[in-house]
Amino acid sequence: MEPTVAQRAALSMICDTFVPGDGASLPAASELGAVDTVFRLLARSPREADRKQLAMLLGWWDSRLTGVLLGVGARRFSMLSQQERERALLRLGDSRLAPVRAIFQALKQAALLAYNVTPGPTGTNPLWKEIGYPGPAGPLGTAAQPVLTPIRCTENTTLTCDVVIVGSGAGGGTAAAVLAEAGLDVIVLERGNYYDDRDFGAGELTALEQLYAPGASSSEGQITLVAGTCLGGGTVVNWSTSLLTPDSVRAEWAELGAAQFAEAEFGDALEAVRRRLAITDTRSPLSARDAVLERGARALGWDVSDLPRNVTEACDAGIECGSCGYGCRVGAKQSVTKTWLADAAAAGARLVVDANVRSIKVNNGRAEGISAITESGAQIEVRARAVVVAAGAVQTPALLRRSGLRNENIGRHLRLHPAAAVFGVFDEEVRGWEGALQGRISRQHANLDGNGYGVIYETGPVHPGLALGFMGWRGADAHRRTLLDFAHTTPIGVITRDRDSGTVAVDKTGEPIVNYRLSDYDAAHLNTGIEGAASILEAAGARRIFSGHQAGVDYEPGRRGSHADFAAACRDAGYGPGQCAMGALHIMGSARMGGSPQLSATNPDGATWEVANIVVADGSCFPTASGVNPMVSIEAIAYMNAKRLAAQLT
Repeated sequence: MEPTVAQRAALSMICDTFVPGDGASLPAASELGAVDTVFRLLARSPREADRKQLAMLLGWWDSRLTGVLLGVGARRFSMLSQQERERALLRLGDSRLAPVRAIFQALKQAALLAYNVTPGPTGTNPLWKEIGYPGPAGPLGTAAQPVLTPIRCTENTTLTCDVVIVGSGAGGGTAAAVLAEAGLDVIVLERGNYYDDRDFGAGELTALEQLYAPGASSSEGQITLVAGTCLGGGTVVNWSTSLLTPDSVRAEWAELGAAQFAEAEFGDALEAVRRRLAITDTRSPLSARDAVLERGARALGWDVSDLPRNVTEACDAGIECGSCGYGCRVGAKQSVTKTWLADAAAAGARLVVDANVRSIKVNNGRAEGISAITESGAQIEVRARAVVVAAGAVQTPALLRRSGLRNENIGRHLRLHPAAAVFGVFDEEVRGWEGALQGRISRQHANLDGNGYGVIYETGPVHPGLALGFMGWRGADAHRRTLLDFAHTTPIGVITRDRDSGTVAVDKTGEPIVNYRLSDYDAAHLNTGIEGAASILEAAGARRIFSGHQAGVDYEPGRRGSHADFAAACRDAGYGPGQCAMGALHIMGSARMGGSPQLSATNPDGATWEVANIVVADGSCFPTASGVNPMVSIEAIAYMNAKRLAAQLT
């Protein structure tokens, strides 16, 4: 959107309320350039409705009517003091109405994220120096040259192949290699662009713009969605955690009608993925972050173990590794660009970037190809004998719906592994942005009710922008004090295996809308995890512990409050929309495999029930939540489904 003068002024006031600076070393948000960053990031959203809603909100923001709604009387926001503005915003965040809380969370996230990732006029955000954060390292001079040579269509283009694959991530990349090595002519279409080792290191803002899907949340404002959007998809930015599908989950999936999940076929697929990704548990050295998790869990007598990772010996598991969520500069992480896509290209597959697939052409119950469009407006038509859809669990059901498929399970059974964090502040520096991405896991509460549902505990690299997605905000001064402790702060992540599900629908333009509200059952499990994470941090020696609840729940062990007080306050603060900061890094299940069209969107081959030569091969296929980081499971499903498709086509 191109903001008006009034809209820009309104957003400047909002951002400066969240981050007014300190009058000395830290500038206000508008002085840093954070307002421009908000508009830059918003411009990436494919949903026109989102931009219109913000434009309307900003247009009304400095009116007397809005003042009444904010609880400050018929006064304009511009006439309020800083303290009055903060109290007005906090009224939104503390509202009893979920839609009002959602507005606050959207404004908070936009303002704080933009501030923390904006380099500013000098190229180095003054906040980074204040908190001890090193900032972007820049491209690595010794980085290898890109090995892939994708196609970019600059004019209307028609292509022909045996199989066209939509999406190049964990699912699409794996399927491409299997099908191309079977002798089939394969074309892979990727909505994003290609970035490799020498492109990484420019910092959080550049990575967000180049490697990640535009920021989005569920329609209720319950949870922020995080996904990759570049050649290689989420495997380029994920945290290298390589866990196999648990046997209990495989059995659960098989019971829904795809029997091979519990048989050797899927086991062989898991083993093929393990070999190709060079998965190992010998390159997970203890970072300061994971040392906190391990120390605390062991002090409690809880389960804790090493995490296997898909990295080569080139991984330093130190400073480089901690930034790998924004691309691996040394090329050690075995993403699909390094593995399956390289295999596919070597076998003759063509890779096309900047190709936004809008529809699958279906005629007489058979798919005949796809239609895509580039960012510049060039049309791409691909004619094919079969279509593999691997666009991710948000975009895959949207594409199927846009293409006329009507099975009621398309878009249903969405699982998100709702993730929250509890932060511990220590006397010693932790420097949470350094060290192996994830090296330890605790499964102490993975099976809370005896049915395989619960939470797992992991850590993850903490950068100034990323961390904000899991924090609340109780005023500018309190927020600044929290950030000044950043080098001494580390989170314990709580990942919930959600039993209950959401949906993916499409708006009138065909763009996906995620509807997801945490059920009481899953919220109870998440709360157990929040309490458990606090126990780990206290046992590890944290001097202050705080959750991501907007209510501002914290305590100082032995000095102020207690774990029991903290637990009670978290329960009271709640887990409804806008009440606790949550993210979805594992998006699954919206076109699940199963034994009948009444229970699933795809059959045991991964093919849609309505069109047999449309095969889904990504996290959408999961019958239920995997309960662990899903990358390996996705690749194994894609491997298996592609093998079955190859047998049919050859």
